[in-house]
Amino acid sequence: MKDLLDQAREAREAAYAPYSEYAVGAALRVADGRVYTGCNIENANYSNSLHAEEVALGTAVRDGHREFDRLAVSSAAEDGVTPCGMCRQSLAEFCEESFVVVCEGSDGAVEYELGELLPETITREMVER
Repeated sequence: MKDLLDQAREAREAAYAPYSEYAVGAALRVADGRVYTGCNIENANYSNSLHAEEVALGTAVRDGHREFDRLAVSSAAEDGVTPCGMCRQSLAEFCEESFVVVCEGSDGAVEYELGELLPETITREMVER
């Protein structure tokens, strides 16, 4: 877990956050053990901003990955930031409710399961009815 958090911290250093000054990094481990990282990239209109988790997920999916092992998220404030609702739903497209999300807080890392963070999520099965 520490290695994944270290990679999230390293990714955070590349964040482009001139408006919020809230840098976030994410490290997503895929089923074969490779790690994809992402950082937040802000835009002046805010709605076009990219979140660290979606950058990591999008890059992994682009490379053909569909199975994920775990995600670590770190903010410069080390305030225990969790993925936002949009990122949770994006993760839920590919991950089971038991998927582990590690968030870095000032008192250390906290682990959540995706199902805890996003109960009653919209699933592929609901859409395919």
